[in-house]
Amino acid sequence: MATLLIVEDDHKTNDAICEYLRPAGHTVIPAYDGSEALQLFRKNNIDLVVLDIMLPHVSGLSVLHEIRQTNTTPVLMLTAIEDEYTQVMSFDEQADDYMIKPFSMVLLGKRITALLRRSGQAPALQTIAFGDVTVDFSGYTASDSNRKIDIMPKEVDLLRMLVEHKGLVLTRSQILDELWGTDYPVIDRTVDTYIKNLRKKLRLDCIATVKGIGYKYEVQP
Repeated sequence: MATLLIVEDDHKTNDAICEYLRPAGHTVIPAYDGSEALQLFRKNNIDLVVLDIMLPHVSGLSVLHEIRQTNTTPVLMLTAIEDEYTQVMSFDEQADDYMIKPFSMVLLGKRITALLRRSGQAPALQTIAFGDVTVDFSGYTASDSNRKIDIMPKEVDLLRMLVEHKGLVLTRSQILDELWGTDYPVIDRTVDTYIKNLRKKLRLDCIATVKGIGYKYEVQP
């Protein structure tokens, strides 16, 4: 997977981001101020930078400017500053994306995946096989060696979300927000029903229930 530089001066937030991204297979390197970030960027082969703006010693915008002097590595700004001027300044300095705190960890992971895919670091997931069952994510179909399996588009989206976050526990709320949106009238039990259908239709034993929290996709070695 990718090597990510996480530049965030709040240690708890930095640690939380790193802990969230590691199980997906990424190598994460934390930096807690702008000067340290530039040093680590120059010393390591970084595939993507998550960059706060309000940093000690050197601001995030200055870090971004320095990176862009020599490098096109994807940079995602992650900051509490939400005014239009700062966002425009960030994109003028060639930031690739901009997220405002407080943020969804799942959405951050999805945006990182999208940026890595665009830069050629993470190819899009097209198909996956479970024994003799094959799921085509791009075509929203599933089949085994004998027949086509009746599967709903939302079930395919849910499976893709779990696979893309392999090893990470996704709460029911995170799944609902990502797949149905915050305004859609669905309840936690909706996720349970879709998980039950996926397990039955595709004969899956790789979606684990984390009691009281949610679900995760895991593959036994």
